[in-house]
Amino acid sequence: MKPYVTLLLAFIISTSGFQFSYAGQAAVAGTVVQKLESKSYKDIIKLFNKIGYTSERWQAGIREVPRIRITSIPQRWQTISLSIPVKDKKNIFFRLIGSGVLIANEKIAETRKRLLAELDKKNVSHNKWVHSLAIKYKVIKEKDSVLDKNELDELLLRVDIIPPSLALAQGAMESGWGTSRFAIQGNSLFGQWDFSGNGIKPEKQRANLGNYGVAAYVSPQASVDAYMFNLNTHRAYKHLRKNRAELRTQNKPMSGWELAKTLDKYSERGDAYIKELHDIMGFNKLSATDEAFLWDRGEIIISPAP
Repeated sequence: MKPYVTLLLAFIISTSGFQFSYAGQAAVAGTVVQKLESKSYKDIIKLFNKIGYTSERWQAGIREVPRIRITSIPQRWQTISLSIPVKDKKNIFFRLIGSGVLIANEKIAETRKRLLAELDKKNVSHNKWVHSLAIKYKVIKEKDSVLDKNELDELLLRVDIIPPSLALAQGAMESGWGTSRFAIQGNSLFGQWDFSGNGIKPEKQRANLGNYGVAAYVSPQASVDAYMFNLNTHRAYKHLRKNRAELRTQNKPMSGWELAKTLDKYSERGDAYIKELHDIMGFNKLSATDEAFLWDRGEIIISPAP
């Protein structure tokens, strides 16, 4: 175990309010190590400081990120964010959503790892697990029984991670740092549309688009998961998936900056949208988040107090 991790664990364990299962080893990832009911944004800043999730450590090159889940975005965030320091607003948004992005990527990476293993086996075209995954990722329809090589190649293109820098920039822009009406009412961070009739209605609905709304989610984490699934399956983002695969083939880092160049269809603003994404990435130095990784301990659950 790295020295700074050992010191951090020792500090956390000795701090009242945190409950760790620790007996010489890190707690198992997935176990809940603390539940925090936050009454103020200051509670979250205090938590960050307690566990060493700080700008100072980040600037020192430490890219370890705690597993934090926030259950919902409180309505008061919409007004509080207007009066708190911009630095604190960004700190809270990037660190909470950043952890969620890494959690979502972790699940995708595990699925991809298994997929690669299955693709090495014989008779993979008839593999039930691969077949169900191909249906889930919209490569084939449920009635199709056998996967051909092109479909297997397409599936591998789709089951892959999204660079954190890209997700964070889009989340900040689409949700106004988590303050938009859609974020507050439906934990919606990425402005994804919903044509089921269950979405949140925009104030000015465009008649030519039919009965649509902005998708609502049970939690911010669900919004992150849906956003990644959208980029990985929708035909509008096939260039992102192609460029991502090329980065892998060339053994280049997974770059949010590079993949942002493919998102001219995410917004009607086209190239202007890409420029704004790059502006957010550059100003907030988000490229470094593409190197981030989750700690190997349990989760911290944050719930806004009533």
